[in-house]
Amino acid sequence: MFYREAGDFSTSYPEDSQTFPIRFDRYRYYLVLFVAIFVIPFTINDYWVNSIFLPFLIYAIAAIGLNILVGYCGQVSLGTGGFMAVGAYACYKLMTSFPEVSMLIHVLIAGLITAGVGVLFGLPSLRIKGFYLAVATLAAQFFLVWLFNRVPWFYNYSASGQISAPERTVFGIEITGPNTEAWATYLFCLAFVIFSAVIARNLTRGAFGRKWMAIRDMDIAAEIIGVNPLMAKLSAFAVSSFFIGISGALFFAVYLGAVEVGEAFGITKSFTVLFMIIIGGLGSIFGSFAGAAFLVVLPVVLKLVGVDWLGWPTDIVAHLQLVIVGALIVIFLIAEPHGLAQLWRVAKEKLRLWPFPH
Repeated sequence: MFYREAGDFSTSYPEDSQTFPIRFDRYRYYLVLFVAIFVIPFTINDYWVNSIFLPFLIYAIAAIGLNILVGYCGQVSLGTGGFMAVGAYACYKLMTSFPEVSMLIHVLIAGLITAGVGVLFGLPSLRIKGFYLAVATLAAQFFLVWLFNRVPWFYNYSASGQISAPERTVFGIEITGPNTEAWATYLFCLAFVIFSAVIARNLTRGAFGRKWMAIRDMDIAAEIIGVNPLMAKLSAFAVSSFFIGISGALFFAVYLGAVEVGEAFGITKSFTVLFMIIIGGLGSIFGSFAGAAFLVVLPVVLKLVGVDWLGWPTDIVAHLQLVIVGALIVIFLIAEPHGLAQLWRVAKEKLRLWPFPH
């Protein structure tokens, strides 16, 4: 009644292999896109954009990137914050060095630069894996933060050590700077989210995705059947770092406007994105969105309920957030390792059989 496939069949291979082969899923996807593009920009204000929508969109891109590396390729990484910093500082140098170039190009080139750095730090994955690879990427996190703190060229010899995004426009609409409109920054980030999701979805369903998952499941067997571990792992690091670099550039230029690398892109940022994909679901593009939405909305809800309604102290609410996130991570790792994405899949299966669910 609610979710049916009756009368919905494919007559060709391209129809069967499309992203959403079920008609209901396609309509739901088009409806979400329509609301996101044509409804939300006309109904939001600065508070909703800065507290929910921009963090969600930016973190969703970072979660997609990390999920490709960890969820699809099985390479553990704790350097997400450092790679976001590479994207942010690359975007800053491009914005100040080439002011006549479009902001769209700056963000994409910042992602490409981050992809190159990701490949460099992904080289140890050819020899080590598991805990040792996690330690290697953690070392990359600390090295990159130290580098951007200690080399004045990266922040243009500013006395404060901060970087600030200059005013830039796209199609005559200001995207960065103090006079931006809420709908403009939202649509700018939404465009990159749609771009990232489409690219990631097609890559994970194609030859690259099959190679990544083969390496994740059993790298020795994958090499025996012809998968090149060098290309598979480094391509995963490159694609993952590309998306993470885009999210870092947007986080700096569009969302915050001014950052200091230690505060904005420290180790906490790496764990935050990692928790998003654990709660949302490893190896799932939808899980990346679900995890990002959950961790972005949770503190807002706790503030409304705990501080505004119940009158609890702010520090108690902040500690409660950490307790909830920690408990959920333990629960998901034990009871449902595939996170919210798997719960959504199970719910759809039950809806298909309603009113006779298993």
